Amino acid sequence: MYDLENQVLALLGRRYQLTSKGNLQKVITSRQMDTLLGDHDTPHFEQWLSYLSNIRHLLAAKGNPIVDIKIRVGIGEESESLSLDASEADELLKDLERAIYTCCALRLPPVTEEDEMGGATGHHAFLSKLVARDASLGRSHVFTLNYDTVIEQALDHLGIQYFDGFTGRTEALFDPAAYGLDVYFPGEVAEGRVRRFDKFLHLYKLHGSIHWRERPDQAMTASHSDLSSFVAWRGKTDAEKPSAGFDALWKDEDRRIGILPTSNKFVQTLDMPYAHLFRLFHQRLHVPQTFFLVMGYGFGDDHVNQIIDQAMTNPSLVLLVVTPGKPTPAMEERIRRYRSVGERAFLLRSSKDEFDPKVATFDDFAHNLLPHVQWVEDFRKLKRFENEIRQATSGNAGGGGSE
Repeated sequence: MYDLENQVLALLGRRYQLTSKGNLQKVITSRQMDTLLGDHDTPHFEQWLSYLSNIRHLLAAKGNPIVDIKIRVGIGEESESLSLDASEADELLKDLERAIYTCCALRLPPVTEEDEMGGATGHHAFLSKLVARDASLGRSHVFTLNYDTVIEQALDHLGIQYFDGFTGRTEALFDPAAYGLDVYFPGEVAEGRVRRFDKFLHLYKLHGSIHWRERPDQAMTASHSDLSSFVAWRGKTDAEKPSAGFDALWKDEDRRIGILPTSNKFVQTLDMPYAHLFRLFHQRLHVPQTFFLVMGYGFGDDHVNQIIDQAMTNPSLVLLVVTPGKPTPAMEERIRRYRSVGERAFLLRSSKDEFDPKVATFDDFAHNLLPHVQWVEDFRKLKRFENEIRQATSGNAGGGGSE
């Protein structure tokens, strides 16, 4: 989140400088100074986004007597009060959403013939091993705070079916009842039996996703679009990223992106879909004999921590936290407190405090520590075979043309 915030603030800082948006540029510059010189009172990125979202909500409410809201910009003796009106607050939040989208529009490479990780990324290895476990253990439930869609891309690459809370094809709408469904296929039909489809799991995007869109009636829809233009734009140098280029990415998209607000303790997250997702997160952690695996989370979100704290009252829940490098003080304190009420909390980390990109990372855990399954290797061989057929077909077509 720290890197994401820096990228978003830098992008919008350049944009507002080029477009002469003085007030909005002051807000961004002030936030950049706060994060650079921040102390324990500085709100983290998601809290700050939620404050701005609350401002927009107040100013946009029908019959609202509030004309503008003053916020602090600058630090120390150079700080001042800046008034934001409804249009400025709305423009700022829309630009923040689009900047986050642009930075999170990641494309996961498909499973390849061979590379140093055996032909599959950590996401491919992790998800394939989840669905390959003993069917009697129940379905896997994946909860993520990330905005990107690399999990969905890996699931598509592997042919794994999943429910993400949205139903429909022409316009997928959020429906929490989808999480109560499962996938089976006819087995021995004459005997009236059905068999469970194994390549299936449930996915929950707790903080929203870049492919969510909010309709004017506030209903949440989902549609995956081509990310190639965003990937190409992000690969350009700073000098090649004028404001017009950024705006061109959104020329055909006017709807709000469903990735804000992001803190469950604020009022507007008590509506669909966020309230339902957090409720389901709470419910799943209280199911008997639950194994709760936490990766890439530093226990920095109070609204998430509260749910985890409550989940530790489940006497049969086992918690494993995986982290590279040295754990944060907040993480160590929580693990210590969880252990004090029972030996059900464990920390898996590198033996060294320094960060090593090859040890105790998500990829390392997925490939080397989770039990090996032959399906990953078989899938890699299948992709290699498909590539060989494609090349052979292409070569034959070219040869026929030349003759």
